[in-house]
Formats: sequence, C-alpha cells, structure tokens
Amino acid sequence: MVYTSGTTGRARGTQTRWVLAPVETHREDLAKLRERAQFPEGAHIVVGPLQHNGPLTAVRHLLLGRPVVVVGRFDGAEVLRLIDRYDVTSSVMVPTHFQRLLAVDPSVRDAVDVSSLQLFAHTGSACPADVKRAMIEWFGPVLMESYGGSESGTLCRIGSADWLEHPGSVGKAVEPFRVVVVDEEGNDLPVGETGILAFEAPDGFGPTYHQDPEKTAKAYVRPGAFTLGDMGHVDENGFIFISDRMSDMVVSGGVNLYPSESENALRQHPAVADVAVIGIPHPDLGEQLLALVVPEDPSAAPDPAALEAFCRDLISAYKIPRRYEFLAELPRNEMQKVDKKALRRPFWDSDRTIAG
Repeated sequence: MVYTSGTTGRARGTQTRWVLAPVETHREDLAKLRERAQFPEGAHIVVGPLQHNGPLTAVRHLLLGRPVVVVGRFDGAEVLRLIDRYDVTSSVMVPTHFQRLLAVDPSVRDAVDVSSLQLFAHTGSACPADVKRAMIEWFGPVLMESYGGSESGTLCRIGSADWLEHPGSVGKAVEPFRVVVVDEEGNDLPVGETGILAFEAPDGFGPTYHQDPEKTAKAYVRPGAFTLGDMGHVDENGFIFISDRMSDMVVSGGVNLYPSESENALRQHPAVADVAVIGIPHPDLGEQLLALVVPEDPSAAPDPAALEAFCRDLISAYKIPRRYEFLAELPRNEMQKVDKKALRRPFWDSDRTIAG
C-alpha cells in the first residue's frame, strides 16, 4: 500500500501490484529485483521527499547493496558537489530541480564533474522545453522522462534522443499498458485529436483506492481503461502528448481551453520567471483565463499588454489570457507541483472542478 495525493492535498491509499513473481528464498528475490533494476550501478542521489513514489524507488537500489546519497534541503550547488564527490550515476528529479541546477553560479558549475551521470529520471510535471534542452546539453543524453502515478506505476516514458525528435512528448506506452484517447462517453477518438488520456490494462494492473470504491470507479472511463485525469493526444507514430489536467481545463464561451498552452507561451517571455494560468468566473463567457505571473525582476512587473502582444506570435488569440496578476511565488506541494486548487480558491464560491 502506498499513498498518493496528486495535487489534491488529501492522501489516499492505493494498492500496488507485486511486480516480482513469488520466490522461496531471499537470494531469488534479490536476483529478480536485480533483473528489474531501474538505475545503473553506482551511487544514486535522492533530492525529493522519500514518502513520494519517485524518490522512494531508491529503496530498491539500496536493497541491491548499492550506495544511496540522501539530501536534506535542496541546494543546487551542494547537489552538484555531491554528484562529483560520490560519482553519482542516477537520480529522480522534477523540473524545478533542473531549473535550480541551471541557476547555479557558472563558476561552481564549471568546477564540478558530472560525467559520471548515466540516468536522470524526471517526472512530476511538464518540463519547459528550453530547460530540458539545456539539461541535455549540460549532462548529456541521460534524461529519461516518465509519466504515471503512484496508483499505476509508469505508464509511458521517453529518452533524450526520442524527445529531441518529438519535443513535448512523454513517450510511448510501456507494457502491459495500451494508450487510448476517448471522449466523455468513453468512445475512441482518432489519431491527433485531443481527449481524455486513458490506458487499457490487464486485470489487476489498474488503480484501486483503499476503502474508496467511488474514486476507484471514477478512475475508469470504461471497463478495463483508466485515466489519471489528463487530457492529451497520440500522434501517428504512437508518441503521447499531454495537453492539461481535466480539472484545469477552462470552458470559455463554449470553447475548451488548456492553460498549459498559455503557460508555455508566457514562460518564454524574458520578464516571466514562473506562471500559472487558471480559470476564473466571467459574467458573459462563463470562465476566462487569468495569468498569475512571478516576475523575473520582483521590483518591476512586466506590462500585461506587452505579455499579450508577445503571446500573439506563439498561440491563437483565444488562448491568450486577458487578465494578469503578479505574485512573489506560486504555491507548490512537496514534489514542486503548482497547487492550482489554492490559486483558484479566492475566485470561486465552491470547490470548482471541471472533472466533476
């Protein structure tokens, strides 16, 4: 049993399948664990809270007798020094960690050797394309992005080479899962069309939530196919692209808007350090987009009109936020996911959720 809270803040127990066949001795158990080892031999560095499923995979590494370095408070410069000192070969990080590593003083970065790295898994949230390219240029093609959840395990993954050819993708479905994109009635949608991203799985591989049959039932879009609550599409080569969370989707004037598209455009503006786009009430359209921006220079917020003009060259006009507010920082959980529920709360009388 592991616990997952996603972005809701409320932890729920979820039963996990036993990935190793039954064995009679500990020696056989370790042999099977070694066959399924996720990380290369050598030191593994843990930079996230160990109660979360991604960092917790380091325990398997430790069970194989391999060294594990556990960091307390994340400090980019110190993490780089530890990678150099212990010849670290692997880690699991989220995009915010990458941004903090890239922000380390160049003189410190140049003084450390990161050539020991062989696998840098990342998960948790979408990584900005410029950040990912910068990390690949620095660390080499060792980044491996995974998409999944505590209740499902890894559903798809993509390595550096494939990502450079298909930027923005989270990869292809991994065995034993098969990806499907469906409408709200559970009907298949054609290649390239955006809908609910779901995965077909054999019996026993889908998610179940402890003592919560209602939530378990809501996870399934149809018998044998479940969703983690994301919208997306699949291209003609089977690569999966995530558009947004179902709960984050904004319906404005009858049109579905995906805030991540607006966020990706705004993040490219040099005066924007961070941004979250949410839906807020509108008397005529039902909802409208609001951009909550963290300025690069805290003493000089960018002009909203300039941000709008900048976005016009990147996305369609109806996807551009018309309202802007400026914050010192965005609220995030322990895995550095933006807490959009907290950001929406001041604007809505009820606990709004598109997903129902």
